Amino acid sequence: MSTRWWYAWYAAALRDHMVDRKHIDEDNLKVEADLDAPRDSLVPVAGGVTVVVTQAFGPDGESLVGVGDVEFDGHAAVTLKVRAHGREGLVHLSPIHGDRRKTGMTDLPLGTRLELLSPVTGKKLDRLGPVDDGSGADYYAIYLTPRLSQGACVMVTDVWGHYHSRIVDDNALISYWARNHPDE
Repeated sequence: MSTRWWYAWYAAALRDHMVDRKHIDEDNLKVEADLDAPRDSLVPVAGGVTVVVTQAFGPDGESLVGVGDVEFDGHAAVTLKVRAHGREGLVHLSPIHGDRRKTGMTDLPLGTRLELLSPVTGKKLDRLGPVDDGSGADYYAIYLTPRLSQGACVMVTDVWGHYHSRIVDDNALISYWARNHPDE
C-alpha cells in the first residue's frame, strides 16, 4: 500500500475533523518516515502532513491525554505538570505536532529550565539525554504506548520556548523540529 493512497483515504475519512493548519510552524517541521502502517498513538491528518498524538503516557503508564477538558482543534491536549522558579502548574500542550499552542501555566520567561512531571502521579518524566544543539537542554519522554518504550515516544525538552521536540514511533524518527538542523 502506498503512503499517498493511505493518506488520501485517511484524509477523506477525517474530513470533518480537519486541523486548523494556521498554528503549525511548517518552516521548522520536517517529516522523515514511511507512515504506511496505521498507528494507534499517532494519527496523520490532512494528507499526511499533520501528525496528531492520540495517546500519551507518563513514567508509570498513566495517560497524559485528556487530563482536563482542554482541546485543540477537537483533539484532547497532552498535559504535563511543570515546576520552575518556585511555581508549579499544569501546561496543556496541543497534540498536533508542529503546533506551538498551549494553555495553563504559560507565563514563564523564554529559556527557563523546567522540571517536567506527570500531572497524574507527580513523578518526574524519564530523562532521555541531552539535545544535540548546544543549548544545554535535555530530552524527556512522553511515551506513546503503555509499554513505556523509548522506541515509541515524544521527546520534549526541559527549556521553555525551546522548540526541538521529536516523535519516535516503532524506533523510526517520525518528525522533529529542524530549527537548528538544516535539511540534511
